[in-house]
Amino acid sequence: MTTAQARTEPQDVLDVQPTPLALLLLGREADPRSERGVECPGDLPSPSDPDLVERARAAKEKLGSKVFVLGHHYQRDEVIQFADVTGDSFKLARDAAARPEAEYIVFCGVHFMAESADILTSDRQKVVLPDLAAGCSMADMATAEQVAECWDVLTDAGIAEQVVPVSYMNSSADIKAFTGEHGGTICTSSNAKRALDWAFEQGEKVLFLPDQHLGRNTAVRDMGLSLDDCVLYNPHKPGGGLTVEQLRAAKMILWRGHCSVHGRFSLESVEDVRARIPGVRVLVHPECKHEVVAAADQVGSTEYIIKELDAAPAGSKWAIGTELNLVRRLANAHPDKEIVFLDKTVCFCSTMNRIDLPHLVWTLESLAEGSLVNRIEVDSETEKFAKLALERMLALP
Repeated sequence: MTTAQARTEPQDVLDVQPTPLALLLLGREADPRSERGVECPGDLPSPSDPDLVERARAAKEKLGSKVFVLGHHYQRDEVIQFADVTGDSFKLARDAAARPEAEYIVFCGVHFMAESADILTSDRQKVVLPDLAAGCSMADMATAEQVAECWDVLTDAGIAEQVVPVSYMNSSADIKAFTGEHGGTICTSSNAKRALDWAFEQGEKVLFLPDQHLGRNTAVRDMGLSLDDCVLYNPHKPGGGLTVEQLRAAKMILWRGHCSVHGRFSLESVEDVRARIPGVRVLVHPECKHEVVAAADQVGSTEYIIKELDAAPAGSKWAIGTELNLVRRLANAHPDKEIVFLDKTVCFCSTMNRIDLPHLVWTLESLAEGSLVNRIEVDSETEKFAKLALERMLALP
């Protein structure tokens, strides 16, 4: 068997035999608790035709230094194998900006990530998303029109001048631009506390977009605020579903948005895995619900999760609350440790998984033939203010 075949044969990556180190691939069919952005079929999508591996390799070799392929941690293995660098969304965007010689930046991720790469790279570089339907349900939960209306609500309540917007990296370019134009900054899951510390030095309140859970967890768990200091703004209700008094009393105005994958993990998931696996350590992403984060042993960004498992001693047991592709990859990389998916049902980010090998092959072959496809371009005005917000993040102490 060739290396290429080994990477794509189903039995190598989707074996669900009950071994001590196997992932808990227990789901079957659909899960009624799943929502847009999540699919729970009981297994990951099957790998593509192995012949596509050679076609992708040939096209990438033909392009040479003209192409730079970025692979987000949540991508499937058949795509990750062609990535020049892997990482979270902001790391990848910065890596792209550090490769000015690359004419084409192929971003194997989702739409908002490609937008960020376009904002940070030079005008001569062209950012390409292999499938334009690869979006993000969380980013879609906050539109420019909704956020502008929210700001009007804050203005009418007489508090807009006290509010500093802080937007998660997982947001559209429009939301990043709004944040920059209104004196705010961007944050990642690893620097959210620093961003909030900075924001509270600028004003008395924070409007946190679009992930309520990261905002709440950072404010309460890391900064010592109380749950009563936080209110939830619902863009689908008049006035966000809040009274003027609630807005004036709040320190954290959280947008009603969340990650469809991380939002699935529950306190029941934590209690169940502790009952089944004595001595297990629960490690979750801060996009999880507050009660899940409070019940976990450790909480951290994707990069933090990877580093913790790399450093963990042999024989240790871990239940990981983050996207399934990454958990499975970590389990395969550390056979000396027991690493399981926190949820009993197999769920993956369906939009991230739209970037499959057929789309990547089509993209690379098109570029190799001189045809630019699926370019992601942020208009100059949006880019100006979005870049301002990103630069404020880069300047955080």
